[in-house]
Amino acid sequence: MLLYHGSNMIVEQPRLIQPNRLLDFGMGFYTTTNKVQAISFAEKVIRRRGGQRAVSIYEFDEQLAANLDVLRFEAADESWLDFVAANRSGSYADKQHDIVWGAVANDDVYQTFIFYTNGAYTKEQTLAALKIKKLYDQVVFATDKALACLRFVDTLDLTKEA
Repeated sequence: MLLYHGSNMIVEQPRLIQPNRLLDFGMGFYTTTNKVQAISFAEKVIRRRGGQRAVSIYEFDEQLAANLDVLRFEAADESWLDFVAANRSGSYADKQHDIVWGAVANDDVYQTFIFYTNGAYTKEQTLAALKIKKLYDQVVFATDKALACLRFVDTLDLTKEA
């Protein structure tokens, strides 16, 4: 399976770096199966840090990941919402997973998520609002064991992409 990582540089050797902000699934190397999502993230990164947009492409060896602790959210449901809210607030203190897979709380759902975390929406209102959104996925590699399942294969030629 191919995964994409959007950034302001090509990342041939993914590694774990302490983030400068709280993220959906905690610390880790963030990828997606969606090329458009990766390009969008690369554009966000260059607005924050400068540089040129870049998308690295990896082959994900699911056989190597078979013995890892993978947390997979099939939908943006209550358990996903609780997990993301805990990570974004910095209060997540449960089990460290090797890989976390699920919907990304991207710019399209950010306002809904803020309403929830500020108490303006109940959990039920938030989940109802999320059902009408187009949610892309993210696959986060949170340990060195997990990163060993990725093999850099190429970069996306962004001169041909929107």
